[in-house]
Amino acid sequence: MRQLITKLNPKSPISEQFRTLRTNLQFSLVDSSLESIIVTSSDPGAGKSVTSANLAIVYAQQGKKTLIIDADLRKPTVHYTFRLSNIRGLSNALIGEASLSNVIESTDIENLDAITSGPIPPNPSEILGSRRMEQLLTEAKQMYDFIIFDTPPALVVTDAKILSNIVDGTLIVLRSGITKKEDSEKMVDMFKDSRGKILGAVLNDRKKSSTNYYYYYGS
Repeated sequence: MRQLITKLNPKSPISEQFRTLRTNLQFSLVDSSLESIIVTSSDPGAGKSVTSANLAIVYAQQGKKTLIIDADLRKPTVHYTFRLSNIRGLSNALIGEASLSNVIESTDIENLDAITSGPIPPNPSEILGSRRMEQLLTEAKQMYDFIIFDTPPALVVTDAKILSNIVDGTLIVLRSGITKKEDSEKMVDMFKDSRGKILGAVLNDRKKSSTNYYYYYGS
């Protein structure tokens, strides 16, 4: 498994940081509940997929029925992370080849299910922006307390921006020494146009921290 610290060592300082992030997210929307988010970064290598997976685990550990969806239909990782089959997944559901229930897979973590990417389509942005995607999310909200979309880097392709318009909020992942300040600013400007609120940022590999993860939270 890919660095699932919240499962392998739930009492570690890093796992505690993920729980702190979960708590902050739960208080992020005053006038409405937070039921669905996307997790993205500006460029590859920031750690968005590992962050998505560990965040999903701490929500499940809290007793919330949680679903993680691999919406990176270009370089998917959820099936590797949770050791799942990827014969069919999100792409199959979006083109009408499978129902939502047909593509949901159970993980070995209580309260946590996953939808893998499925076969990589030739037109990811188009199918993620389809009416079927909105319908699928509506269906999933009736079954789950919290839904996390792992999306591609926001400055590389438009997929994250598209999905930000149908979820409750956006969480941005930055990597110390890797993510450029101007790129993070571009991301914030880009998401200002979307309906989904920017919930905050996760800063990985902060050098002065005693752990590999440091969270800055703020809208």
